[in-house]
Amino acid sequence: MKLPESFQKRMSAYFSERGLQTEEKAFWESYEKAPLHGIRWNRLKIASSEYQALMQDLDLPFDPVSWCDGGFYTPDISLGKEPYYHAGAYYIQEPSAMLPASVLGTQPGEFILDMCAAPGGKATRIAEDLNGAGLLVANEINADRSRALLRNLERAGASNVVILNENPKNMVKNFSGFFDRIIIDAPCSGEGMFRRDPFAPKSWEKFGPSSCVPIQKEILGYADAMLKAGGDLVYSTCTFCEEENEKQILGFLQEHPDYVIVSHTELTGVSHDENGMMRIWPHKTRGEGHFCVHLHKNGEEQRDDSRKIEKNPSSTQFTFVKARECFENFALGLLAEPYKNEYISRIKTDFVLHKDKVHMLPVSESLFRGLKVVKMGAFPGEIKETAKGRVFTPSQAFALELTREKISASRFLSLKRTDERLLRYLRCETIMLNEEEQDMLDNGEYIVIACEDFPLGFGKTQGNTVKNAYPKAWRLV
Repeated sequence: MKLPESFQKRMSAYFSERGLQTEEKAFWESYEKAPLHGIRWNRLKIASSEYQALMQDLDLPFDPVSWCDGGFYTPDISLGKEPYYHAGAYYIQEPSAMLPASVLGTQPGEFILDMCAAPGGKATRIAEDLNGAGLLVANEINADRSRALLRNLERAGASNVVILNENPKNMVKNFSGFFDRIIIDAPCSGEGMFRRDPFAPKSWEKFGPSSCVPIQKEILGYADAMLKAGGDLVYSTCTFCEEENEKQILGFLQEHPDYVIVSHTELTGVSHDENGMMRIWPHKTRGEGHFCVHLHKNGEEQRDDSRKIEKNPSSTQFTFVKARECFENFALGLLAEPYKNEYISRIKTDFVLHKDKVHMLPVSESLFRGLKVVKMGAFPGEIKETAKGRVFTPSQAFALELTREKISASRFLSLKRTDERLLRYLRCETIMLNEEEQDMLDNGEYIVIACEDFPLGFGKTQGNTVKNAYPKAWRLV
């Protein structure tokens, strides 16, 4: 592999200054090896006791990533067309990149900010940890990448998530001292991508460390303004450059003495320095390369009741109450008995209506006033006026947010992973029902199509057929 000359000189100096010539040799040799691959099982949908059976089902080795619950190394094979993937059962992620969100330590009920969230590896993991309680604000400054982030979070079944497409500078006025935890996987020179991406070395020559360092410092400053006292901040990069990593953090600590580093020596396979900062080196462990540090902001925790401002009914073309009733009636028909009351209670408190679009948001919309919002909480679907009255049409995101036990048996069609109808469904084609399935399912209603236990999306029964409601934009080709 041809590497930038100035990168080689800098890294040789790094190892030489520390008397690590043997280690340097191993570092350069690592670039002749194949890049590593991995998946992370989605704990919103899967218990840890199921990992082994599911890996066997996919004919994959049981090879866990030591720093991430649910993370596994995989061979270099395509796993993006597998029905489990489309059901959000797992996320494809390079093992090193699984570290930062694991270190963050998110707890259910907290308010979390992912400042540089696309394509969604960290955000989906944080959503798992929140488990439907609290709020994740996932921001991505690039509009195209924010759309990829949206799809990955919806596929994962994440609820209580707001996606923004903003410059962090514009967020500070809305969220001063607001978040319990903030994660920054900062834009960087990407030296840890050299093995994976043949274009990464050329990009490095154009956008190297010198262009990244000031951006990283600026983002850290915005994060400090939005993190509450007593909160936690995780900063990470996929580069080896000290100016972007250790020196960036030491400079931040000098300017912000209220922060301390939290060490994570319990994590194996990760290199820890004397300050508690962490690295994954490609020649020392099984990862492409990552830097990560966990910072705690000292100070007395302040309870901020403005985080939970009461919501007011929306002023739209439908009366708020009638629109909510329409959605409630749909949910009562779709959901299993034990889950109905829980979800109806959530509708009572979280229902938001934007024209004909239904959203579920646990906080006030006013928190996001003046910001570019890509997704406002959960998006169950939309309400339309028809000749027969108001009709609720469910979204793809609603199906993926649910698990099998939450769906009425008469609205749930489970297909074996080997059933050829799964591929027909993912290609947006009509599928046929056998007699047993027709007898079991409600006719003329929206049902959830699933691969084994994992919902994929909606369809509508019509006799022995199911009219496909899988989004055309998601169609498997």
